[in-house]
Amino acid sequence: MTGDIIGAMTALHFEIRVCLSCHLRYPLTEGHAFGVRCPKCLGETEVVLKKEVSGEVKSGGKRVEEGRMKAVLLDNIRSAWNVGSILRSADGFGFNHAYLCGITPTPEVDAVQKTSLGAEEYVTWSYHPNAVQLVKGLKKEGWTILALEEDKRSIALSKVKTMKADRVALVVGNEATGVDPELLDLADHILYIPMRGQKRSFNVANAFSVAAYTLRG
Repeated sequence: MTGDIIGAMTALHFEIRVCLSCHLRYPLTEGHAFGVRCPKCLGETEVVLKKEVSGEVKSGGKRVEEGRMKAVLLDNIRSAWNVGSILRSADGFGFNHAYLCGITPTPEVDAVQKTSLGAEEYVTWSYHPNAVQLVKGLKKEGWTILALEEDKRSIALSKVKTMKADRVALVVGNEATGVDPELLDLADHILYIPMRGQKRSFNVANAFSVAAYTLRG
């Protein structure tokens, strides 16, 4: 694996405060809107701990596997919050690109940026109105298409160890209707996450994270 993260170190100062009235304990970072009044009851608070944490600021570097491309395709995701969460996870799991399709909001929407926390600066993205046309083109270019969906053709995610192909796109679908049936027909493999509780599915952002971690190369 190549592609070291180029960056500088920055210090984050924060303090832990406790309310003298309701005893709420909460962190307060520099410049936060909460201020020194309790955010719950507006009572007076006192500092019980001060802390400085060093964090890395990325300045152009990116973790990339030599010669490999991993992309996530968001097929008509409705929620900007889900989109931002997926972008943040995509960066954490080493995805290079995000294809945003149909009604999926882009990072130009404030709510996406608030949830992605800047991940859109490190995961490149592009918008495409028609995911089916996009995937047909990707397949002609040699991409392997994996769709995350419960279907009679699905195989358990646990049986697939890694994304071994050089160019792989993982498709996640609409929160209510799932992945477009025509995309499922185009997929090289359809995967599902076995559920052990009473619910039959995870939130789409959570499902992507589970799949991305399981399929990491």
